[in-house]
Amino acid sequence: MTVQALEKHTPMMQQYLKLKAQHPEELLFYRMGDFYELFYDDAKRASQLLDISLTKRGSSNGEPIPMAGVPYHAVEGYLAKLVQLGEPVAICEQIGDPATSKGPVERQVVRIVTPGTVSDEALLSERVDNLVAAIIADDTGFGFATLDITSGRFVLSEPQTLEQMQAELQRTQPAELLYPEDFAYSDLLSVSKGARRRPIWEFDLDTARSQLTAQFGTRDLIGFGVEDCARGLSAAGCLLQYAKDTQRTALPHIRAIIKEQQDSAVVLDAATRRNLEITQNLAGGHDNTLADVLDRTTTPMGSRLLKRWLHQPLRDRSVLNQRLDAIETLLDTGLYSDLAAELKPVGDIERVLARLAMRSARPRDMARLRTALAQLPAIQSQLSELNHSAFAHYAKATQPMPELTDLLTRAIVDNPPVVIRDGGVIAPGYHAELDEWRELSDGASRYLEELEQRERDKYGIDTLKVGYNQVHGFYIQISRAQSDRVPAHYIRRQTLKNAERYIIAELKEHEDKVLSSKSTALALEKRLWEELFDLLLPHLAQLQGAAEALSALDVLCNLAERADTLNYHRPKLSDQAGVEIEAGRHPVVEQVMTDPFIPNPISLRPERRMLIITGPNMGGKSTYMRQTALIALLAHIGAYVPADSAVIGPVDRIFTRIGASDDLASGRSTFMVEMTETANILHNATAHSLVLMDEIGRGTSTYDGLSLAWASAEWLAEKIQAMTLFATHYFELTELPGQMDGLVNVHLDAVEHGDEIAFMHAVQEGAASKSYGLAVAGLAGVPKPVIRRAKHKLAQLEQSGQQKVTGDTSHNQAVPTQLPLLPEPSELDQAVDALNPDEMTPRQALDALYALKALQQSR
Repeated sequence: MTVQALEKHTPMMQQYLKLKAQHPEELLFYRMGDFYELFYDDAKRASQLLDISLTKRGSSNGEPIPMAGVPYHAVEGYLAKLVQLGEPVAICEQIGDPATSKGPVERQVVRIVTPGTVSDEALLSERVDNLVAAIIADDTGFGFATLDITSGRFVLSEPQTLEQMQAELQRTQPAELLYPEDFAYSDLLSVSKGARRRPIWEFDLDTARSQLTAQFGTRDLIGFGVEDCARGLSAAGCLLQYAKDTQRTALPHIRAIIKEQQDSAVVLDAATRRNLEITQNLAGGHDNTLADVLDRTTTPMGSRLLKRWLHQPLRDRSVLNQRLDAIETLLDTGLYSDLAAELKPVGDIERVLARLAMRSARPRDMARLRTALAQLPAIQSQLSELNHSAFAHYAKATQPMPELTDLLTRAIVDNPPVVIRDGGVIAPGYHAELDEWRELSDGASRYLEELEQRERDKYGIDTLKVGYNQVHGFYIQISRAQSDRVPAHYIRRQTLKNAERYIIAELKEHEDKVLSSKSTALALEKRLWEELFDLLLPHLAQLQGAAEALSALDVLCNLAERADTLNYHRPKLSDQAGVEIEAGRHPVVEQVMTDPFIPNPISLRPERRMLIITGPNMGGKSTYMRQTALIALLAHIGAYVPADSAVIGPVDRIFTRIGASDDLASGRSTFMVEMTETANILHNATAHSLVLMDEIGRGTSTYDGLSLAWASAEWLAEKIQAMTLFATHYFELTELPGQMDGLVNVHLDAVEHGDEIAFMHAVQEGAASKSYGLAVAGLAGVPKPVIRRAKHKLAQLEQSGQQKVTGDTSHNQAVPTQLPLLPEPSELDQAVDALNPDEMTPRQALDALYALKALQQSR
């Protein structure tokens, strides 16, 4: 807006428009008294998003001003709603003194609230990480960085393929995603509601290096192992600058950046994370997921760490065995419940420390930190009883900090108010001068009582009362019926309906003294509050180390409790390829079933590397496959597993191709999604991968589907030699084990009794005898006449649709031809179709009936 255009507005609107011009994308919450007001387009937008009234305020430049507002004391609820909707908000506060301001009070944007950079407790989901991320791409791959501003965890990676980048986004689920203006992969941006386009220059590599070295106080980035990560650093630089721009303060809790190594974790692609329902079920909720079953952590930060472990299983067996040793020790000693009880009062100090670092911590945050520090001696006592090297690091990191505990005990009252604004936070005895000013202020009530009694007795006015309000200050109130007794030196201050209020020189002098002492005490208390940050911040690194250790202890105690309660056992991590499980169970399904869960074994090894799984729908094939993957995943986070025993060899990736779904928004049918996921597996699986393939080829015609399934199974078995579970309804595939080494048939059993079917859910060696599809259709409620007709057609297909075809001469394998979608009518069908009962005599009809009967018997 030009200067001339601004001059047509009122001074306040000029101030507002200048600030709004600096924040065009954010909703500007402009503080006016007890409200945050929004004007013009912001007001219209906010009224729709927040369901608040849209009004008008006077006029500026000759036009009415659209306006909407929210009370400042209730602003967090409105901010929470906007954050959930992915909307950024600029908070503009009065920073000038109204008493000395000429024109509008000076205002300034003090922070920007965005979905990925919020740190306020009320705006965050406490058991889920809240990440802001940045992404960039070039011809060689992607650069990706994530920042959790509530913990200071700063990570970069450089995915080389689109599939790897999709997996990273699926794993991290950023609340905000920053991308450059020339970013070409628009499909990747849909993962976040808060996708924000940024100028290309914000991703400049040289600027990123200088930003990061300045943040960490280092000459270079070699010590972090990221010096050569050009793409990742470009993303990280943009991310750090964005965090500083939104917080408008230093970020001392961001002390390092970590490079995520592709070969250090078991890779889970986006489809696998979705199919295994690790933290989110297929319907998009969080019930009946792996995390839902496992998470009984006592602290929110422990819950978040557990979910990070689940989404990033490790390959480093030394780390995993150390976790398993810790869980075993907790179970052997039975101390996991006692230690968990001591951890519970610690709360979420990880996020408290982030607010401390940004100087936005509130009084109750300090009280929580004090409580957490007070727990350290008890936690140390518990750790000393465990006496195992697996706990050495945690014991060292959680050493008591008596000086800080004493400081917070002396400085903060037992039950502090929510905010520092009105004082009452600093404890008595902490600062002598503050106590003196408070004593003077508190002495006012005694003086007023004495003055009231003295004046009553002196003048015989029994309705005389001494009071105070914020508008008129101190006053003497006398009922109108006794106003004739008021002495001459009383000066009338206010007239009420049934009373008069007065002031006297003595009371006015005391008023000035009291108000001065209150304001002086409040100003001193706020200064002491800020000094408390200065005293705590030098210990931030030590405090963050303790928070990390406490959250890990919480997870280990939780996993021990789950192992004990749910009858899990310690897995053995082997150097030899393979998966050997005895009596394995699905950790989620067994918890939601009302009937007992049927455990099953599995044996995968190089000479038995692929299981061809057949059996009826609803027989448990998918459950059997998923439980194998989940047991392998749990073993690779260092947790006990739902099995009597498990020996897990090296696993570099877990792939799942399970279920069917459209992606119509991207123009992909069910079959296209199936083939895309299959192609990803066939391109990227290795001999150390665990592959789950369910019903490949069912989205197309019988012949095409069978051919694709056959070729895919051959490729996995011969070319890749991955550990594979291959479920299928194509019974022709059960011939594969006779043609290739390393393949074995297994099936899930079922028993038919008449029209009824019972699923045994037990895995047996060998191929299934039939699919039981019609029996399952009956269970689903398909009308019985339709089932009978289907049985009739099935008999026709089985009779007419099979023919031997000479296949590979080296195997002399019989392969069925493609069955026609509409089989040729039989002779009996043709005879029935030729009949016209309306033109037949009774004798002709009887002869035709005998003929049809004979024709049927001859079949």
